[in-house]
Amino acid sequence: MKFKTSIHILLGLLVAVILFHIAIVVKAIPYNIAWGGRLQNDQEMYVFEAISILINLFLGFVLLMKASYIKFRFGEKTINIILWIFLVLFVWNTVGNLFAKTNFEKSFAVLTFIFAILIWRILKSKHTNDAKAVA
Repeated sequence: MKFKTSIHILLGLLVAVILFHIAIVVKAIPYNIAWGGRLQNDQEMYVFEAISILINLFLGFVLLMKASYIKFRFGEKTINIILWIFLVLFVWNTVGNLFAKTNFEKSFAVLTFIFAILIWRILKSKHTNDAKAVA
């Protein structure tokens, strides 16, 4: 799988995940199926969902920087460190989802595992962020 293909798939999945969290915020999806079934009230849901949406947006911007789609960018080393942190978080989240209270949340282990694999492939690709390499 090519570098940009991995990024495009990951960005598409991020859009889907953000839309899922927005659906929870607007109560189109009940929040008791998310966060391992541990949320107790609307206030907790709003806090957790806001944090989740912001983290996913941040990952999206980092991926856009990695692919040189946006001009504002962190340094290459910083981008890679952030992606390594996300890789570790997605591996931990995969394990956490396997122990969730709801089967719906358990099924997200597959999604978080796919995220981890795609980030791994992006980090291990020989691609550079130089504008010359992208052009």
